[in-house]
Amino acid sequence: MQGDALTLYRDAMALQRDTLALQGDALTLYRDALALQRDALALQGIAKFNSLQINEMLY
Repeated sequence: MQGDALTLYRDAMALQRDTLALQGDALTLYRDALALQRDALALQGIAKFNSLQINEMLY
């Protein structure tokens, strides 16, 4: 009986460790997604600026 409780405890600790690792991975993915979004916005700004510059040169 005591061995079963120890096994269950070890399994619970392993699940907790895995859950924390997955949470860490999720946070990393979220951070990367925010960085990609920031880069996309920067590229949009550059494209808009270039478009305005071209329009100004044409006039």
